[in-house]
Amino acid sequence: MTRRRKTTSEYFIADRKIPGWAVAFSLMATMISSVTFVAHPGAAFSRNMWPLLTVAALPVVFVFIGLVIVPFYRRVVRMSVYEYMDKRFGTGARVYTSAGFIIIRMWDLGFTLYTTAIAASVMSGWDIRYVLLGLAVYTTLYTMLGGIEGVIWTDVVQGFVLIGGGLLVLALIFVRAEGGAASILSEAYRAGKFGIGETEFSFRSMYREMPTAWILFLAGGIAMARNYVTEQNMVQRYLVARTDREAKRGAFAGALICIPIWLLFMFIGACLYGFYRSPGVQLPADVVGRPDNILPYFVVTQMPAGLVGVILAAILAAAQSSISADLNSVSTVATNDYFARLFPKSSDRARLRFGRFAVLLGGAVCASIAMLLTIGRSRAAMEIGVTLGGILAGGVLGLFALAFFTRRGNRLGANVGIASCLLFTTWATVTGPLRIDLGINFGMNPIMLGLFTQVILFAVGYAISVVWPVVGKEDVTGLTVWSMRSAD
Repeated sequence: MTRRRKTTSEYFIADRKIPGWAVAFSLMATMISSVTFVAHPGAAFSRNMWPLLTVAALPVVFVFIGLVIVPFYRRVVRMSVYEYMDKRFGTGARVYTSAGFIIIRMWDLGFTLYTTAIAASVMSGWDIRYVLLGLAVYTTLYTMLGGIEGVIWTDVVQGFVLIGGGLLVLALIFVRAEGGAASILSEAYRAGKFGIGETEFSFRSMYREMPTAWILFLAGGIAMARNYVTEQNMVQRYLVARTDREAKRGAFAGALICIPIWLLFMFIGACLYGFYRSPGVQLPADVVGRPDNILPYFVVTQMPAGLVGVILAAILAAAQSSISADLNSVSTVATNDYFARLFPKSSDRARLRFGRFAVLLGGAVCASIAMLLTIGRSRAAMEIGVTLGGILAGGVLGLFALAFFTRRGNRLGANVGIASCLLFTTWATVTGPLRIDLGINFGMNPIMLGLFTQVILFAVGYAISVVWPVVGKEDVTGLTVWSMRSAD
């Protein structure tokens, strides 16, 4: 692979020659990481199937993505989705969105490494720090050498390994249980493990420590839209396909494959609760207090030795597919949105070398983040990830809506909207999750931050654009939903 990657186009978008079915598996493998293998079962085991609400809006989101977003990006941008922000609102918007993406991806990569290390450490007895370093070094190296094409074809193989591992675990739960599947399912049902939590719909519910169903649905819908519409690791998959039609089909298929896999692993967590409620089966205290350990513990204590290696391979495959995809996309953004703009006269060869260096640097940063996460993990990892993801959202989806759905949105409005969003996010984070009293504090559930930032950026940006319009200075032809056809 490394001998074949001679240009940035080959390294970052595979010269747009990947078949649609491979794009679908790559999208699936990117979204289904070790977080799915470890955190989703842990969430269902400790509470219920509440994470299902965070992905419930995905089918609706992908109708819009497949029909509108995929062909739009394939026409408007070359490698980086943030090129669009530059064309629409200038350098400030491009820097803001691309920097936000890198921050979120670095956190997510560290979180993925962390959850993988939990599983591997429990199953093998290895020191969690060595697991982190080994996985980070190995995945970073093959990502650096193979580029996006290497990432995609390894994603295809790893996707099959991941699905097979999940089905194997579920089958063994039913085989090992005293009383069979019926006793497990009935026990889990009695305990409410197949539920989705509180369904209260009121203003007061926004202040509850445990978010209610409607808040999770809204937050999940915004997160899905943000991921698949504005983030480079997803948009890059649309760009590598051979044709618009294959890109659309790959996007649809990738999303549809994800949903039953997420459901499978949440179902596994609920079944594990029923399994460990069986007579004569007990859990050690350290596993009860750390629900993310539940699936690895089951594998180690209930599976034959040979199959333990198969499941560990599936967890590692899930982690590698997400880590490699994100490292490549971070490298793409660093190269095209920063290096190429700072050094516009640099050769394509120099940009390719920098892209490979950016992969190495990204691997080192995410490994450091994962090390920090090992210091304390008493809360379920999934809840930490959802909360922090909402905080780091930064109104990017609101900025995209201002750019794509309005003709009046202009650079001044976008910049003022970004500044307002940053001020709100800083205040809400300091007085909310960090609990620093400033007199007027943000008392709602932290997940609400991800909702408010989008609305604030769009509303302020649009209002400023209407009050101070820019006439004849910003050409938006072909850059909004209202002028797509005329530009084709």
